[in-house]
Amino acid sequence: MLLWMSEFLSQYFRTFHVFEYLTLRTILAALTALGFSLWFGPHMIRWLQKNQMGQQVRECGPQSHYSKAGTPTMGGAIILVAISAACFLWGDLSNRYLWVVWLVTLSFGLIGWVDDYRKIIKKNSKGLPGRWKYFYQSLIGLAAVIYLYMTAANPQETFLVLPFFKKALVPLGAFYIVLSYFVIVGASNAVNLTDGLDGLAILPTVLVGGALGVFAYLAGHAEFANYLAIPHVFGAGELCVFCGALVGAGLGFLWFNAYPAQVFMGDVGSLALGAALGIVAVVVRQEIVLFVMGGVFVMETISVILQVASFKLTGQRIFKMAPIHHHFELSGWPEPKVIVRFWIMTVILVLIGLATLKLR
Repeated sequence: MLLWMSEFLSQYFRTFHVFEYLTLRTILAALTALGFSLWFGPHMIRWLQKNQMGQQVRECGPQSHYSKAGTPTMGGAIILVAISAACFLWGDLSNRYLWVVWLVTLSFGLIGWVDDYRKIIKKNSKGLPGRWKYFYQSLIGLAAVIYLYMTAANPQETFLVLPFFKKALVPLGAFYIVLSYFVIVGASNAVNLTDGLDGLAILPTVLVGGALGVFAYLAGHAEFANYLAIPHVFGAGELCVFCGALVGAGLGFLWFNAYPAQVFMGDVGSLALGAALGIVAVVVRQEIVLFVMGGVFVMETISVILQVASFKLTGQRIFKMAPIHHHFELSGWPEPKVIVRFWIMTVILVLIGLATLKLR
């Protein structure tokens, strides 16, 4: 919105040309989302408390979590509203990628909101049944990737990039739809599983989202993409604004979600943010790098899969509790130590992911 206004005003005042720079708009989107989160957060928390939308703690969970019962949840709405406001203010609203990513994020957030609503308001401990949650995730994910596949401007937009190998691009053809679908839905559920401790999921999401913003900027710039031997996706650079907004909104939310948390994001936040990371990675053709940078999310997901498979096949559990962050808690690690060590792991993995740009 403000981009269009600046383009109009630049006809009369050359100073307004500065707002056409993608890097500046990304910074302004991050600051806008951060400021909005910090301002809107207390109002949202008070509203959640007033309406008794508090967290329900599982009886089978760690005993140390019982004190968290009643903490306001569904705070992920703070993040989604902040991202939306920043993108509409600073984004190029004629860019199709910005719309696809934003719509996927909000749609997955809506699924999470229904799940949270059923758990908290309707007092249904199971929330939205798993089969229906997966159905709606699949419906939205497939709609998005089919649209991207059908509107791809050049074959490179559907190639699989193999990191650490120079110009290693694998044509996927229609398999692009299958791979992209699993990336979006898998990322959404992986972040959801990780969101079990105060601030555990949000900072890794911010770090990975910021790194994907770098990839988006480079993929959208023909010269940089050619120099770094990554696919050039015309228009993908605008996703920098979205990623900047995600970073700002996430940091603002962390202000209230840091241990001890004043609010939890709930499924409305975790499902949406995971889907956002997945769809951005798909657009900029960095699915494998997302797998690397989001190693904490991958580890949490694999721990659940292994735990369930082991118990069903042998009757034995591999971990004291899954996801794996609970295993470390029950092994004697204080909650803040688990959180910060997982953050450190993410920093390292994100740096490795960024290094793939040159290590080829």
